[in-house]
Amino acid sequence: MFVVRPARLDDLEGLMRLARIKAPGMTTFPSNEEQLTERLEQSVAAFSEPVDLAKKSNYLLLLEDTDSGKIIGTSALIVGIGLDKPFYSYRILHHTQTSTEPPIRIDTELLQLSNDFVGATEVATLFLDPDYRTEEYRPAKLGKLLAKSRYLLMAAHMERFPETVVAEIRGWVDEKGNSPFWDAIGRHFFNLDFYEADDINGQGNSQFISDLMPTFPIYTTILPKEAQDVIGRPHDGAVPAAKLLEKEGFRFSGAVDIFDAGPLLDARVDMIETVRSSVEGTLAGSVEGSGSGHHHLAANVELENFRVVATSVIEGTSGLWLPETAATALKVTEGSTIRYVDMDAEKSRTKPEGRK
Repeated sequence: MFVVRPARLDDLEGLMRLARIKAPGMTTFPSNEEQLTERLEQSVAAFSEPVDLAKKSNYLLLLEDTDSGKIIGTSALIVGIGLDKPFYSYRILHHTQTSTEPPIRIDTELLQLSNDFVGATEVATLFLDPDYRTEEYRPAKLGKLLAKSRYLLMAAHMERFPETVVAEIRGWVDEKGNSPFWDAIGRHFFNLDFYEADDINGQGNSQFISDLMPTFPIYTTILPKEAQDVIGRPHDGAVPAAKLLEKEGFRFSGAVDIFDAGPLLDARVDMIETVRSSVEGTLAGSVEGSGSGHHHLAANVELENFRVVATSVIEGTSGLWLPETAATALKVTEGSTIRYVDMDAEKSRTKPEGRK
């Protein structure tokens, strides 16, 4: 059985294992033990303290293989980005200039350093152990379970999440890990390699951006074509995650990451498809067995003991029924409230291909 649950302090060893094998560029998932310990402490506090949208909080969810006790995936909600340190991005501005004599019109784009998403929620740290991405585990739909669990948490506790939700998509780099966008802009002001600068920012030090990044708008036409072509383009490995987000209703926000020009997507929390489509009901009881197929995601509505599983919910006249294994994994009994959603409750939206 696979269960998504809040991270605990004793999950450090399992998290460190995942951090060592994660893809480069996941700045919200550091591979430093001290930083991961701090993230765990922040998450435990977020799941236990009263609502306070005036400060930043970090809800870290883990995917556990209950048969082995192994931590095999992560996802997170970071509430209040920009409250403790600036959350920088480049806003893409469109500028038109005309001349009457001779008659010429020039349409250009500019990149303006901005801090537009203060106080928003960021969906982040989505990672699944590569060993569980194989054909053997495809029926378990683990990627959807990890991604959508965040939205069920939002739906069950809406008061804890601001109206705006954003997602940073990794920008495009070549097969050697070089970022054309960083080479065209950032390298000239920071004198650092791309991953070195990105890692410093991921460790929570954004002050160096304020100190060194140019504050005046940058005309994209003066950049090399290689850099222009990747503005708003997702990393090849991030395309599946971007597609999951687009199906939930996220759209390109008009802003890109300042390091690699990856697109920033945003959505209103109440318009996210899983949030909109999920419903609550009362558990009438459980039935023997594990059920056939995974047609729903089901969650209990607790906070500290929040849990999500992929299962099949049976709607009856007396209430809802769950397979015994799912009810046990969720720690719910007759009379408990559960929130559930169709596993494929999603809409086809415009592809988040940035400005292309």
